[in-house]
Amino acid sequence: MDNCLLALVFGLLTLGGCSARVVKVSPGPLIRVEGQPVSIKCDVDEYGGPREQDFEWMMSRDANGQRIKIISTFDASYSHPSLSKRVASGDISVMRLMDNEVELKIAEVKELDAGFYWCQTPSTDSVISGNYEAQVQLTVIPNTLTVSPQTPAAVVPEGSDLTLSCSVTRVLTHPTYLSVTWSVKKGATSEEILSFGPQGDVSTGSKFARRYADGGIRLVPGKNGLFELVISRVTSSDDGIYECNGTEWTHENGGKWIKIVESTKEMGTVSVTPTGQSLSVKASSSSSSSSSTLLLHPESTLTLLCSVAADNLPALALEVTWLADGRDLITMERSGVVISNASSNGAQGKRGQASLERTGGGEYRLVVSRVSAEDGGAYACRIRAFIEKGGRSVGGGGRWHMASEKTSSPVTVNVSQIKPNFTLTLEAVLNPQVTAEPTELACHVTNITHLPPEGRLGVTHRDDPQTSHPIGSLDGYGNLLPGPTYSDRLKSGALSLTRVHPNTFKLRFLRTQEIDMGQYVCAVSSWTVTSQGDLVKTTEHQSSAQTVQWVTKRPSLNVVAKHVREASVGGATFEMSCTVATENLGEVGYSVLIQSQEGFESTVRTIMTLSPDNIMQHGGATDPNRRDSLVLAKTGPAEFRFRLAGVQLSDRGFYWCDITAWTKQQLGQAWTKVASAESNKVKIDFQENGPSFSIGIQSDVNSVYPWETAKLECSLSVSGSSPKTDDLVYEVRWLFTRLRGGETTTQVASVDRFGVVKKEARNSSSDISIERKDTHTYMLNIHGTQDSDSGEYHCIATPWYLSASTGAWTQAGELTSSRVFLTVRFAVWESLKLPLLYGVAASVGVGLFSLVLGLVCAQCCCRNTAHTPRSRNKLMDLEMD
Repeated sequence: MDNCLLALVFGLLTLGGCSARVVKVSPGPLIRVEGQPVSIKCDVDEYGGPREQDFEWMMSRDANGQRIKIISTFDASYSHPSLSKRVASGDISVMRLMDNEVELKIAEVKELDAGFYWCQTPSTDSVISGNYEAQVQLTVIPNTLTVSPQTPAAVVPEGSDLTLSCSVTRVLTHPTYLSVTWSVKKGATSEEILSFGPQGDVSTGSKFARRYADGGIRLVPGKNGLFELVISRVTSSDDGIYECNGTEWTHENGGKWIKIVESTKEMGTVSVTPTGQSLSVKASSSSSSSSSTLLLHPESTLTLLCSVAADNLPALALEVTWLADGRDLITMERSGVVISNASSNGAQGKRGQASLERTGGGEYRLVVSRVSAEDGGAYACRIRAFIEKGGRSVGGGGRWHMASEKTSSPVTVNVSQIKPNFTLTLEAVLNPQVTAEPTELACHVTNITHLPPEGRLGVTHRDDPQTSHPIGSLDGYGNLLPGPTYSDRLKSGALSLTRVHPNTFKLRFLRTQEIDMGQYVCAVSSWTVTSQGDLVKTTEHQSSAQTVQWVTKRPSLNVVAKHVREASVGGATFEMSCTVATENLGEVGYSVLIQSQEGFESTVRTIMTLSPDNIMQHGGATDPNRRDSLVLAKTGPAEFRFRLAGVQLSDRGFYWCDITAWTKQQLGQAWTKVASAESNKVKIDFQENGPSFSIGIQSDVNSVYPWETAKLECSLSVSGSSPKTDDLVYEVRWLFTRLRGGETTTQVASVDRFGVVKKEARNSSSDISIERKDTHTYMLNIHGTQDSDSGEYHCIATPWYLSASTGAWTQAGELTSSRVFLTVRFAVWESLKLPLLYGVAASVGVGLFSLVLGLVCAQCCCRNTAHTPRSRNKLMDLEMD
């Protein structure tokens, strides 16, 4: 006994000290794409026996389904017949990675491969302990990954931006993620530019890391799977074939991102054009002149334009230098800083003062004021084009390199000694007396000397003698050049600048505003034609100031309303007119509001409106069915008429006009409010001696059982001058209150005067219908009544009758009936008789069964089966019986 106890204790200690076998598979669930390879690893630890372990793989469609044998490391005939061909072809295989680790591989997974996979290891342990199989779920989804790149421009100018657009989408059925990668291929080598995803992270290739950090490469995520990669300021090193790769990922429980399918599409070949191939520079005396020789008068201004063109002009930083006889005259650096290189001594010091400014994209203007003979010579424009490498980093400036340098053909400038002269006079032809009147200023040129026969005159009008704010100019060609402040008014025609005679120029304000008051001057310039046919400005003179001013008066208006036609009976036509009288108002437009109210304390209603552009609209208080009876029209320059046909009792009250005067600062602009006023009130008041009506409601029964039909009759009667039956109709509504005397009322149903029935949405499962029994009687039927139909009911009716005096339909006052209470009873006996009947029957049946069972038990089970000899004494036997 003691030896057995010691063996047991030793066995328990030995078992407790051994490790348990652990079989593990790849953490799941696994999501893979149909047609892609799948591998599932399985390993075993803490096992006994030989180092090399064998493995068996099985699967089933669901977790508790029948397992199908797939493949074994030691039994070649292990596979199920349905999988044997795939195993033989190598589509399904098992690979041993280590003594205790294998990998199940499916070359092209199919949809039917989805399910639960078990990895099992036969026991080689001396003691059964641990787990001998592990399970993982495999989900197979369709391959819906779509990569749709957009073809980029085949040729891109150097320094421009290159946009690479690629759409990567898939149908989301399981939690998968997407990533997009751009790469460029040069020859046989492909370089990764940037990758985005699958978790929103961005990574770049080693050659593009600094460029991305500087901002030279930007990722622009779009909508619906569209991604754009913008490469800024491309250079010749960006030539190549661009590709877009889309990848679908899954994130497994082990924390790993697994690539389940990918697709790479070629976007197209991009070639970068060097800047020097498209860069061109031209020097001229004006934007429209191509002459290479320019003739100027002394003291005039030399103006030269340097025009630069390039395919990638917006991406270039230009350094512009004007050369005079090969020497640097003035330079504008690429940062915009202007540096004058003119010498302060010698002959160069006698040159006029030069300035250089950028007037537009690729346009640079050189201005040399008060030229002299020393300013003559050959002028050329030199351009140095710079491109910024990458973008600008956060900590400092960009990296620049000079892409190209070019110099224009020279323009020869000759300075002559001829100087035209003349006298100017500015006259106010029209001087406004009030706001909005026209103003006209005439600039006369007299005593003209030294102007060649082919010479011309130009003019510039200014609104302030002390500043250089131009209103507009006419150059030597007759072109109108509007000033920035007056450009819109000149284009719309509210302001005009014309040449009415060879030596007379006129400035005209169509509608003068208060902001136009002030002093005006005109400056006339002389233009000379060179031997090449170009016009050159030689001199300019300014007139004395002319003042435009008037006394401003406050505008006002008065509105008077009066009857045109009074409505004395119902159905007649009411018409009133509103006349506007104004003071200190020029040409204006009017807006009209026709308003009314039943009494002086009642709410004001807007009937109709008329805008300054004569657009008529109905107000919110207008019945849509009566809009054809309403007319609002402009009958004169300052008169408006309102007409209401077929008046009714509801139209009685006060009517008036609310009129506002509007003006426009200039043509094409919006209306501006000037003043407004209300007219006196005109009254519609008449008495209609029509019929009198009364209303009542009754029910055939006041209480019903569920599912019965309740009938509620709404009766109307008419007295007085009763109309004919065909000339009388009613609008009837039924209303319901849940509690007796309650205030919360809901509408049940209605019928309009045209016989259209409308049933409202209700909480009850019962149905309702409306029945018109005769002209004055309407019946509400509630079919299949329920408990929720209990409550108070009443009806409201609005009579309409055809007036004998006017022939128009007239609406009478609204009538409200008394209330009746409908009760839906609960049928106690009907609901309890069947349960009671079933209970009694069940009780009787159980009683009879118990009685029979007792008798059977008494006769069969409790009877004494031992043989007792019958007594010889028969009398005793009888007593015993």
